[in-house]
Formats: sequence, C-alpha cells, structure tokens
Amino acid sequence: MTDTHGAARPGQLSIGHTAIDGIRVVTVRGEIDHGVKDMLSEALRPCDGVAPRTVVDLSGVTFMDSSGINVFVAAHQAARDDQGWLRIAGAQESVLRLLEIVGLDEVIDCHPTVDEALTA
Repeated sequence: MTDTHGAARPGQLSIGHTAIDGIRVVTVRGEIDHGVKDMLSEALRPCDGVAPRTVVDLSGVTFMDSSGINVFVAAHQAARDDQGWLRIAGAQESVLRLLEIVGLDEVIDCHPTVDEALTA
C-alpha cells in the first residue's frame, strides 16, 4: 500500500492506495470533515483514460460529517460518468448509520469488507 498522507495526530486523516486485480483500493483512516474534504476528493479522483473501479475502505474512519457525504456523491458521479463504479467497504457503525440516514447506501454499494466489495 502506498501511503500518500500520513496521520500526525489521532483523528487526522490518512489515505493509502493500492490495487487488487486492477481495482483501486483507497484506505482511509481518521476523521472525514470539512478540513480534509479536498484531500479526500483528490484521492478519489478518477485516473485519466481508465474506467475507475474503486473500493473505499472506511474501516479506519471514526467520524464523518456531511463533507464526506458530498465527496462520495461527487466521486460516485465522476466514476459513473467514466463508465466505472465506486463502492464503500468496512464502514464502522456510526459512519454506516450516517450513510443510511442520508440514503447514500441506496446510491453507492456498501459492503462489510473490502473482499466482499471487490467481488460484488
């Protein structure tokens, strides 16, 4: 895994990238809020010329506000526009509850594990 942004203090966002069978896996740890939305958006931006197939591993995310919801909606739309997809994996209960409250789990496939998201 390539760590592009390391966390210097608890709660700070860190993002790692890897690929499994041609599918990009973005591993996010820490807290997703207004202060880190641009960094997360950049990490989820589709690569030019490649149909983006991305699994976002949120198992290490302890908090997310509406800024994260907006980033995921935009990333989902961008992936779909490029004939790809975005899936969420491993969201902790509090984060999953937010995804359910706003209905994002009806738009973006959410899976309990990265492995399940990869094989869906």
